[in-house]
Amino acid sequence: MNSLGAFNQYTDSLKQDGYLMPVLFIGHGSPMNGIENNIYSQTWAAMAEKIPTPKSVLVISAHWLSKGTQVTAMDFPKTIHDFGGFPKALYEVQYPAPGNPNLAAETAKLIKSTDVVLDHDWGLDHGAWTVIRHMYPDASIPVLQLSIDYSKDARYHYELAKQLYELRKKGVLIIGSGNMVHNLRMVSWQHIDEVNYGYDWAVQMNTIFKDLIANGHHDNLIRYDRLGSEALLAIPTPDHYFPLIYTLALQGKKDDVQFFNDYAVGGSLTMTSVKIG
Repeated sequence: MNSLGAFNQYTDSLKQDGYLMPVLFIGHGSPMNGIENNIYSQTWAAMAEKIPTPKSVLVISAHWLSKGTQVTAMDFPKTIHDFGGFPKALYEVQYPAPGNPNLAAETAKLIKSTDVVLDHDWGLDHGAWTVIRHMYPDASIPVLQLSIDYSKDARYHYELAKQLYELRKKGVLIIGSGNMVHNLRMVSWQHIDEVNYGYDWAVQMNTIFKDLIANGHHDNLIRYDRLGSEALLAIPTPDHYFPLIYTLALQGKKDDVQFFNDYAVGGSLTMTSVKIG
């Protein structure tokens, strides 16, 4: 944003549309999904065809953890290859979507509960680009990321996310990218290619999460630590779970809920994803 006039011109242009953009929680899984043509990536591409074309995309990724809240505000965010041990082809991927500095400023303005820092260093990590490159392969839609303040709890993030609701009225697709059940230490690598292989506790918790989501029991999901020992196996650390909390906070009273990519992977992961609206 170069001037107050430019900011005002931008916010005037983001007038409310006649519909609410849906909100997505996407189980992104392995970085390899970014280059593979599989059931997950095919469903991401199909989802983009079903929903209205967004003016911009705002991603809350499990892979950008920070002290305080930040939003990318550069003109052209870099493609971050934040992983190791994968084929060379994955590291060669670039997703050259533009940023949207004015939307970053507007997002920061909407959030009243904390001071949001406009970031010019991060970019798009694999929680964002591995999914979005399948949804919008021409990379023409601006993409931003909002960081997760890892010093805060789920309730804090839920209340912060509510403040982003106005963006749904202005054509912004908000995506939480993580995994509902995510315990890498317990992955069964010998079963990693077996379709829908899940440990009993992982399948049980995934079912409980889906039931709570479908019935709008957000408080139970915010206090996941009270859901028993299986929940703590499913969420040993909350980094991949917090993006779900952001998504749920943006649900309106009339929004329906749909699940997709509802599969277990490697015993202790699930790709289960949610469309709200």
